[in-house]
Amino acid sequence: MIFNIYNNCDNSDTIKLLANYYRRNQAQLEHADSGTANILWLGNFNHHHPLWDDPNDERLFTTEAVHAAEELIEVIADIGLELALPCGTPTHQHNATKAWSRLDQVFLLEHSDHMLISCNTRTDLQGILTDHLPIITILDFEMEPAADTPFTNFREVNWEEFRLALELQMYTLPPPERITNQLQLDATCKELMAVIQSIIYEQVPTTEITPKSKHWWTKELTILRKQANKLGRQSYKWKSNPEHTIYTEHKEAAKMYVRMLKTTKQQHWHSWLERVKDPDIWAIHRLISLPASDRGKARIPALRYRVGEVDKTATTNGKKGAVLAKGFFPQKPQMQDIQEDKRYPKMCSKAGKVTKDQIQKHLKRLKPYKAPGPDGIPNIILTKNTNLLVNRLHPIYVVMLNKNLHYSP
Repeated sequence: MIFNIYNNCDNSDTIKLLANYYRRNQAQLEHADSGTANILWLGNFNHHHPLWDDPNDERLFTTEAVHAAEELIEVIADIGLELALPCGTPTHQHNATKAWSRLDQVFLLEHSDHMLISCNTRTDLQGILTDHLPIITILDFEMEPAADTPFTNFREVNWEEFRLALELQMYTLPPPERITNQLQLDATCKELMAVIQSIIYEQVPTTEITPKSKHWWTKELTILRKQANKLGRQSYKWKSNPEHTIYTEHKEAAKMYVRMLKTTKQQHWHSWLERVKDPDIWAIHRLISLPASDRGKARIPALRYRVGEVDKTATTNGKKGAVLAKGFFPQKPQMQDIQEDKRYPKMCSKAGKVTKDQIQKHLKRLKPYKAPGPDGIPNIILTKNTNLLVNRLHPIYVVMLNKNLHYSP
């Protein structure tokens, strides 16, 4: 945090305000979101003292000047600030006497000393008709970049090889059997989860996010790009023969790559729209883009409602609010006494048995690439390998429903 300060010549009110502000907000000022905060006080303090001025220039150190400067020194000592501009460096030239003195200061927190590269005046940058020298302060804010953590990329999986490896690993498990208690359920789920996780570790490639990573990139694009680049290099070798067929091949390969690139981007965009929680994204856009009314956007269109047999339309925000309130919060109906002779429908019976067909149906309807839970197994694993997993999942779901048991994690 940088405080750009101008302190008046005949008082120290600014210094007192800064000190009070620091004491009231010390916790926020000293601790940033990413660690310890750094604070700079810089500007024209209008104080003279041997600590920073030329000690031989005794004309500057009057009793009043030294007393006022000591108030500043006490404040910066309490806060923990230190001089960043070297002592004895002049910053101001008197208009009449042309003598140099030090009115401008740069103070930095003690724990920020290691960040200070340089702090000094630049006479070559002094503006025309100005009596203060510019002070250039260079701080080292370089931070170690966070290590890129590779993640499993389930969009690049060869599912035929994955299914084959999973099928072979399934043979190492005992055959599925009826589950009757919590211990059996935990053991069965743990074994199945471990098998799937081991195949994920072996078969799913990892990807590192970089500034040039593209979420929509696919293997097909990589192959087409390599092919187009290869033909481009070959066509360059035959540049002396403009009639060679390599030029046509390169042109067609480049067209196919560009076409696939455009199609892939569109598919990724459409897929993203489908994953949006609110399916009415375009309807919302249409509503907020309607012309203004009531000095604001017509976020809700005109509402048609009926009063008796008369159709009416609510166009103002007040009428729309009244119509919506009446529709969403109607008057409660009057309580009716329960009639003993009235025939009421039967209570809902317990859900039926869980079937393997039901499991397969629901697994295939899962959204494939939603973020996985703590086990690291996304829905796409279950969707792509439904036939292999259904026999293992069936006894798990049966005991969960019949005995109200759940896998502990």
